[in-house]
Amino acid sequence: MKITTKQLVFTALLIALSFIGAQLKIFGTIAFDSLPAYLGTFLMGPIFGAIIGIIGHLLTAATSGFPMTLPVHCVIALGMGLTMVGTWYTYLFVKKIANETLGLLISVIAATIFNGPILLLLCSPLLVPILTWTGVIALMLPLALVGGLNALIAAIIYKALPDSIKNQF
Repeated sequence: MKITTKQLVFTALLIALSFIGAQLKIFGTIAFDSLPAYLGTFLMGPIFGAIIGIIGHLLTAATSGFPMTLPVHCVIALGMGLTMVGTWYTYLFVKKIANETLGLLISVIAATIFNGPILLLLCSPLLVPILTWTGVIALMLPLALVGGLNALIAAIIYKALPDSIKNQF
């Protein structure tokens, strides 16, 4: 895989936008940091999207003071990277058997489910000692809603972009 200067610059731009989104906190460390990661995933694929998602989450956690400890946030960041990979392959699979619009829609739904309940449950052994089960369950709805909004807005932006921009990467 050859990485171009254009990809590096665009990745840096999306990481910068993740930092800005990290300042738009909705509930604790739940913020709009993953929107650029989803957009990067749709435009450049799972590797770039995962890098943006991992750094984006760490920026949000850092600007919140790592409320669940640095090691826990590192695990969550890796989960965000896996969310981008899963989003990409869901999008590709559905796009191949149906069309781009349905691929985007189904990938947004998959991202919402993975970013909310599944990621929380996977991280629950680390989170329960900090938040208790009640706290973990209380985070599911806001995390799923904001994660879903991040993915949905990114999908809308991607769909609105002309093919000349989509084909740049």
